[in-house]
Amino acid sequence: MQPPTLYAFAGSLNSVFIVVSLFGLWSQLQKIWQRKRDASLAHGKTTDILSINQFTVSFLAYCAFFVYGYSITPFNHYIVWPRLAASLIALAILYEIDCDRRSRTSRNALLACALLLCAGVAGLAFGPTFSDEKRVSSQSLIVAVTVLLAQGYAHQRTRSV
Repeated sequence: MQPPTLYAFAGSLNSVFIVVSLFGLWSQLQKIWQRKRDASLAHGKTTDILSINQFTVSFLAYCAFFVYGYSITPFNHYIVWPRLAASLIALAILYEIDCDRRSRTSRNALLACALLLCAGVAGLAFGPTFSDEKRVSSQSLIVAVTVLLAQGYAHQRTRSV
């Protein structure tokens, strides 16, 4: 039996972190559903404290890594499948925010993210992988999304204080 490669070790560690992130997203969605059930009696808003900005940017980050993972050679299962799951959960949270708020901003965020996810899944099904020259563009997208993600977390923190 061969010892695990650095690639497999790093991929496994990354998967552990994304599973923790998935657990957090899933917990948030369950909390929204619980508040929704409780609010049906009190007629309260269930997503008031949540930031559309933060969840949109989180979705973009998960979706960008999802696309990156299948766009590189070799196909990176450690990145693709957990990020697809995270994208779907973040999209469900954006859906709940839109159902709760019924604002133009929430609807636009939901529709834009849904279209991006559809395009990402279509790319997975029908698109080619990137060549090494185009990998720089994909990596630049990841850096830009990371900056937006930090901004989204900062925005969420100011809403909850």
